[in-house]
Amino acid sequence: MNRFRIACAAILLAFTQGAAAQEPTDDNALPAAVAEAIDGHFLAYQERAHVPGLVWGVVRDGQLVHVGLSGVQNLETEAPVNRDSLFRIASMSKAFTALAILKLRDDGLIALDAPVETYVPEMANWQYPTTDSPRIRVRDLLSHVGGLVTDNPWGDRQQSLSEAAFTAMLEEGVPFSRAPQTAFEYSNFGYALLGRIITNVSGQPYDEYIRDEIMLPLGMESSGYEVTDAPFAQRALGYRWENEGFSPEPVQPHGVFGAMGGLQTSINDFERWTAFLLSAWPARDGPELDPVRRSSVRELAHGLNFPRAINLPRQVSDEACAMPLTYAMGFSVGQDCDFGRMMSHSGGYPGFGSDLMLLPDAGIAIFAFANRTYAAPRGAVRSAGLELAAAGLVSGRDVAVTDALAAAYATTGAIYAASSLEPGRDMLAMNFLLDRSAENWARELASLAEQSGACATDSPIRATGALSGAFSWICERGTLEGRLLLAPTNPPRIQGLRLRVTPTE
Repeated sequence: MNRFRIACAAILLAFTQGAAAQEPTDDNALPAAVAEAIDGHFLAYQERAHVPGLVWGVVRDGQLVHVGLSGVQNLETEAPVNRDSLFRIASMSKAFTALAILKLRDDGLIALDAPVETYVPEMANWQYPTTDSPRIRVRDLLSHVGGLVTDNPWGDRQQSLSEAAFTAMLEEGVPFSRAPQTAFEYSNFGYALLGRIITNVSGQPYDEYIRDEIMLPLGMESSGYEVTDAPFAQRALGYRWENEGFSPEPVQPHGVFGAMGGLQTSINDFERWTAFLLSAWPARDGPELDPVRRSSVRELAHGLNFPRAINLPRQVSDEACAMPLTYAMGFSVGQDCDFGRMMSHSGGYPGFGSDLMLLPDAGIAIFAFANRTYAAPRGAVRSAGLELAAAGLVSGRDVAVTDALAAAYATTGAIYAASSLEPGRDMLAMNFLLDRSAENWARELASLAEQSGACATDSPIRATGALSGAFSWICERGTLEGRLLLAPTNPPRIQGLRLRVTPTE
């Protein structure tokens, strides 16, 4: 065994010292310097974390724009990883389960606010921790607020639990950590329950439902939950690093807990998954061509419960980013200092680790798979995102300027030029002059004009919504920043206008 471990370590070193393969799929490939920097983060992680095989990808605007491949999927045969290598992605499987629940909800078969026992009758006699405990709802399981105890790493070893054994557990009941709906507590058991709901409601095993209704329509033909169904030559084998060497991890067969972490997939298939998720943003008119409605996909980002604060490294600052984070449905969601809205999930599992970051407003996904126990390359994924941000490749999509906002903005320019509200009186909402008189507005406008001098009021407004926007005017003696807000009336009228001059230094 020692000789086997030494040989495996030598193989890993040889692969991590070489350059990662880059296989951009089209002309939208990343700039070479950015791709090289991203690869450097992943290769450094691979060597530091003792990972036999590591693959990573960047999806932008629906296209796989960068791929990294390094190391081997099988230490014995030395077969290198490739874009079709199949890795178990552990808890990143939860988003598939969550979306299947939402699809069944869309079909009228599940109510998210219904007690779980409506669909899993074995739970009807559970003993709750307090007399005032609410019954666990389907929604509570999706967001990990069902009062169930955090069960890493116990849950990782329940992968092959049979339906019959799970039924027996449900009939006996399980101890609670706390009353439901009082705090976030991550529960793999809760997602196994969601799998049971899918099975009971759909009339077919949860894995078959997810494959038939979500994965196959997306073209994810190589992905699945029973590892041994896939060709052996295509599978990345899982390893543990201990005592300065590698040991193979036993393959856990498919079972009930696959709903929380059992999916096996490849870069080529996962590209389709992330591109599909990102395509739900922004909200828009048009036909629904995907297996789940766009609005339902966006619900995966609805983090409405018990925020936690975490500190993350910044792009250009030594100060950490203090980000509020909530668990939505299959994703943690936060407002990142560098990226804006961020959805993420890592995966840790015997033999495997993974990580995914989605930036829905920028249309970007970054993900990575590893075949070493609990090797989730979260830091490398974030560092890759920071490289994209530093290169100016992470930016939110522009919001369209509506006719109502454009008309109100033109009126704002006329008001400023006249130092009077008279050119726009017909465009003012009823509250506008109640909040500040026309005389006071005239004095304020005159003061702003004196500070700024003549301004170019023809620069475009930046819409922040259908009824709001911000603008900047370059003036003789500074920059005038403005915000415009319309009222919810028909037609929309101006309810708020803020103007501020920043003098030229």
